[in-house]
Order: sequence, then C-alpha cells, then structure tokens
Amino acid sequence: MGDGVKRTCALSFLLACAAVYACAPLLTSGQGQTRAGDSLSRWRPARDYSGVGYVGASACAECHAKEARTQPATPMAHASEAAADCGVLKTHARLNFRNGPYNYTITREGDRSTYTVGDGAGSISEPILFCFGQGVAGQTYIFRHDGTFYESRVSYFPALQNLDITIQHPRAVPASLEDALGRPLSLEAAQGCFACHTTAVVGGTRLQPERASPGVSCEACHGPGERHVAVARAKNLKDPHIFNPSDLDAFELSQEFCGACHQGFDTVMSLAGQGGAANIRFQPYRIFNSRGHLINDRRMSCVACHDPHEQLRRDAAFYDSKCLACHLSSDRELKTRERSAPACPVAAKQCATCHMPKVELPEMHYEFTDHWIRVVRPGEPVPK
Repeated sequence: MGDGVKRTCALSFLLACAAVYACAPLLTSGQGQTRAGDSLSRWRPARDYSGVGYVGASACAECHAKEARTQPATPMAHASEAAADCGVLKTHARLNFRNGPYNYTITREGDRSTYTVGDGAGSISEPILFCFGQGVAGQTYIFRHDGTFYESRVSYFPALQNLDITIQHPRAVPASLEDALGRPLSLEAAQGCFACHTTAVVGGTRLQPERASPGVSCEACHGPGERHVAVARAKNLKDPHIFNPSDLDAFELSQEFCGACHQGFDTVMSLAGQGGAANIRFQPYRIFNSRGHLINDRRMSCVACHDPHEQLRRDAAFYDSKCLACHLSSDRELKTRERSAPACPVAAKQCATCHMPKVELPEMHYEFTDHWIRVVRPGEPVPK
C-alpha cells in the first residue's frame, strides 16, 4: 500500500474517531446525557459545574505539593492577568496605534488601564478588565462596552513594543467608531475565551469574571475540587470526585482535551482561512497531520513533551530524548517493541531544530515551533 493511501486511511480512521467523540453527547438514551464510561464527557471547558465549589490552588497544595510549587511558573498559569496586575501594561504607561482615521491608545493610571478609540470627532473609552496572553508572542485585552464583552481590535506585540491589529481581526479601516472597538463576544464565545484563560469563571450559563482566578490553575483542567478535597481529607478516595486527564488515551488527550483550547483537528478544519502558516500556533492540529505519527500512543500526546505542571523548556536538546523514545538513534541499533521507528540519517540530536522548524506568523510578529513533524525541504511551502 502506498504512503498516500496509508495516510488517507489513517486520517479517515482518526476522523471517524473524532466524529464519535464529537457526537458523544448525542449517543445516549436521553437528551443532554453523556455515554457511561466516557471519561472525557466529565470535563469540558465552560461546562456546568453547578453545585460543586472551587477551592483554589492552596487547597490542592495540601496533597500535591510538588505540582503546586512548579505550576505557577508555567505559561498556562500566566494565560491571563487582571488589568491591575498586568505586567505589560504596568511597564507601558501609554501604547498607540493608528488605522486610517482611528487612533487607539491604552493609558495607565495607577492600577487602572483604559482602552480608547477615537476618530477625531468622538471617542469611546472603557477600562480593561483582563489581559489575555503572557505577552511573549502577544497580548490581547478584554473590556466591556454597553454590557457586552469585547476582544480588543489591537493587541500588544513585544517585537514591536507597541500595538498592532489583533490576529483574525480585519486590517481594513472600520466603518464606524463602534466597529473600530473590536470583536463583540457572544455569551458562548466569552465563556470559551474565559474558560481557556482563567479559572473558576463559568457557572452554568452565567459568566462571572468577578470571581475568576487569572491564569489556568489546577481546577481549570481538573474541575472544581470541593468534593475531591472532602473525600481526600476523609481518606475515602474510592471515588476521587475529580477529573484526571491521565485516564484519557493519547488521541483524546491531545485532540479533545488539550485541543479544546489549543485547537484540535476538528476545530481547525471548521475555521475559514486557517490553512498553512495561519494555523501554525494550533499545536494539536499540527501534530494530528504529522506523517508517520498518527498513532494512539501516549509518546505522541502533548504531555509526552510538555508537562503542564512544569515550566516550558525551550532548548531543543531537551526534546531529543522524547524523539528517541520511539526512534532508533542509529541504523546499528536493534529495533525493539518499544523503539522501532527508523533512525534519522543525519543526526541523533537537535531533532526538533530540523523536523519541527520555527515558522514566522507575520500577523503576530513571532516565530512559532511547527508541530507538524516532518522532513523539511528547502523552499517547500508550510503544509496546511
């Protein structure tokens, strides 16, 4: 069977799996129920945890001391900041951008940052509520206008040390001052944004930013811990009353769990204009397309390389052992059941440098690591 046919078959199989997972809530005897035994069905961003209280990371630390020490330093822990604590805005008293007749400014006074859009004849100003993103690649701002949450039309980019158009927002001159503000968020969109950038913000169908804990901490991934803490203190963990992602298989973990925020295959395929480098920052989707890596093996899941409780490693050498968990280090090495993938004919180190190259996304003024693992040939376009 040719490689192209093999890949088509593998994609078809995984798409069928994805369809089953996506339709899981419908494959029940009653509307709104989920399949018995489907561990993933017990967790979704923004799902209704009504009746179960959040306890905060300090309560988790009573038993999970190691994770509690290291997780606060992770990028996920800094996925958002309240405006009062936002490091970027603290160190930039005034930011500016101009788009046609529209002038954008973010000004800082004390612990308050104000987002203003003016066209020379009038202006609209609103206090920034949250800063989404660490400010490593970029940072976008959330504010409320006329009772609706908005995503700012401009974002901060460290490469510019200033503002530019937020990715996926039109660069054309807006038709009105209201349009120039940014993207108004529906309740569903706002729930999704807050659920992926904060902890404990969503209760049922209500969005409660006033109770949000900035950043992604324990209960964002494991669910509210009130019942878990109670049974743990009672030393009765027969049913731990908490979601544990380690119960998931590799496909569920990467495409459904991590992909819920970092964008898996199904989500990206439904987005218009997201081909090639435009989806370079959607790591689960890119992994899904990696030729020869379409296997349901935890060594190919997101957490094989990235422990969500540990600081992100940026040195390529760290990842060599991850590649060599499957690949032979040379043609002289004997295959085993665990390690049977072929050796690279060029080198056995700095694997990611060649096979997961950095690709610039011009709209974000930043180079992202391409998680579409492949042999990269000079002049070859970025696969989509």
